[in-house]
Amino acid sequence: MKEFVFTDGWYWFLIAAAVCYFIGCFNFAVLISHFKKKDIRDMGSGNPGTMNMTRSFGLKFGAINFFCDVIKGGVPALVAYFIFKDYVFSGTQVLVSDFMRYLCGTFVIIGHIFPAPYKFKGGKGIASTMGMFAFALPCEKWWYIFIAVAILIAVLVYIIYAEWGSMGSLIGVSALTVFQAVIFVSRYSQCLKCVWVIVTLMLLLALNLLTWLAHKKNVYKLLAAEEHRTIVRKKRKQNGK
Repeated sequence: MKEFVFTDGWYWFLIAAAVCYFIGCFNFAVLISHFKKKDIRDMGSGNPGTMNMTRSFGLKFGAINFFCDVIKGGVPALVAYFIFKDYVFSGTQVLVSDFMRYLCGTFVIIGHIFPAPYKFKGGKGIASTMGMFAFALPCEKWWYIFIAVAILIAVLVYIIYAEWGSMGSLIGVSALTVFQAVIFVSRYSQCLKCVWVIVTLMLLLALNLLTWLAHKKNVYKLLAAEEHRTIVRKKRKQNGK
């Protein structure tokens, strides 16, 4: 392993953060709805995300949007891993790739939720966050992809049958966050006080908090029993007619 000296290469972090933020700003829901000669921000809940795309345009376009957002969240984290996988922070055994893939993921999600080109009003970041974990977890061990996919499937099943889209999404993101955090705590159990371990765990916490904060209105409505249900099965039947 090569040593990465932060004081010599700090600018890589800034470059990665800036690039990933602007990647996050690219909103596929807005692009797809414009292709349909409409604006998703003026339809349904007004949220430019997968759920509103599904409600407004059907499962086909909702699935396309979901896939695109998954790729948007996952690819930057994967690229960061391969660029920095052979480096450790100077004087530690902490892998730079462990920090960088979640730094990149965090800024993609920030860009998705607070996009400058759209006056800082974007989506809620669920699909991109799940995509980031789906790409980042196999960097640990290739078969972790099955765990990530299992959680995604469980979330979809919950949303289809319980019809609470926001709650299912938040549960899924939280489960993936905890799973990755447990891996890091186990890996660095001998150096949990190392600043880079702490910052990496804080990035995971930030990712989780960002999605919960983006859904704060949904959470309030859920608590007040005023949240609209995500009726996917009904929409599927309508599309099949």
